[in-house]
Parts: sequence; structure tokens; C-alpha cells
Amino acid sequence: MYYTGGDKATDVSVLFLTDIYGLASPENKRLADSFGRAGYFTVAPDLFNGSPSPLDMNAPGFNQTRFLDAHGPAETDPLVALAVQYLRDVRGATRVAVAGYCFGGRYALRFAGTTAGAGHGNGVGAAFAAHPSGWTDDEIAAVALPASVALGDRDELNPPDRRHQLEALLSNTTAPWQADLYSGAPHGFAVRGNVSVPQQRFAKETAFVQAVRWFEFWANGQPSR
Repeated sequence: MYYTGGDKATDVSVLFLTDIYGLASPENKRLADSFGRAGYFTVAPDLFNGSPSPLDMNAPGFNQTRFLDAHGPAETDPLVALAVQYLRDVRGATRVAVAGYCFGGRYALRFAGTTAGAGHGNGVGAAFAAHPSGWTDDEIAAVALPASVALGDRDELNPPDRRHQLEALLSNTTAPWQADLYSGAPHGFAVRGNVSVPQQRFAKETAFVQAVRWFEFWANGQPSR
């Protein structure tokens, strides 16, 4: 795993769930470092057993469908649960705020829901997901903890009809939720947005602020004053 933000857990610590590029991506580590600079002890576990997607998904021999099939909930949920347990039992964090991006966004939302044990002592206080991919209706309907989502209007994996479904499903839960839409933002903008393009830079920077504000307010289990 990669950890940042000091050597000791903060009361609310961040579990950072990466996109499919995993810990091999400098952008993922820089974003984790941003949570550390914001005052959160942050852990990014290796979700892919040392073999993430190549940074160039067009690399010879790489099959994205086969890769995702090999890293479904049956394989990924236990790794996320172990990382939550590590933050709480080994590092001593009181609460865990989960921030997930793309692939990791799905699991941030799963761990905010009864699908992965929310409300049954799994130690998670709130979740943030940026441009989550691969999520199912059942997973969103099961959300039971405060959940914030950042979406881009140019995200081919979350087109308008799918975004509307996400909002409708969240609105039928009893948990606080938020869904922000950023213009000019493609899939992956919150991690790999092109900061030389003003709209993408704004979306990337503001989505990070969105996550931090959400955690400040909700991750303690009750609104901060």
C-alpha cells in the first residue's frame, strides 16, 4: 500500500481507492498526497496484486474486459475491507472516509452501502466517488451512509441517462447524498484532468474540494459544527 499524510492515523483517515492504473500511476499518488496535505492520514491499497492496468491500455496483450472480470467484487471487497481494518485496528483511526476514483469509485459506493456492510460496523463514515465506473443499480440503491459523487458531462461511461439513474437511485435512499456535474469534464477528470484546459482544471481541483468538504462535514458520523 501507499500511505501519506504523516506516520500516525488522524481521527478521520482516508482510504483512497484508485482507478485501474493503481499505484503505478503518479497521478494517483499525487492525489493521495493532496488528502495528506489536507490533514488526513491516507492509505491507498494495492487493489490489483501488483499487476494494475498498463498506463497505456492499448499495450499489446492487455484485455480490459478480462482484467475487470478478474477484479470484481469477490476479489476487491476483501482487499478494501482489509484496508479499512488496517486503518482502524492497526493505525487507530476512529472513522474511515473512502475516496474512490473510476474503478475505485464503485467500491467507495459499495462500502457506503449495505452491499458491503454499511450500518453493520464496517468502520466507514462517508464516501466520495468521482466518475465511478461499473456500478450497478443494486449497489446504489443500497447506499446507507453519506455519499458524494462527482461526474463529468463528457464521461462516456456515465452518459446523461445513466447519471439520471444514479441520482434517482440516491434520492430513494435515506442517506445524505450529493451529485455534482462538471462541464467539459471527461471520464477520469478528477485524477487525470488536463490542467492546461481551464474547464478540466476547474473540475479536477473543485472535485477534490468537494471530497474534502464532504468528509469534514459527514465523516465523523454527525455533521461538524
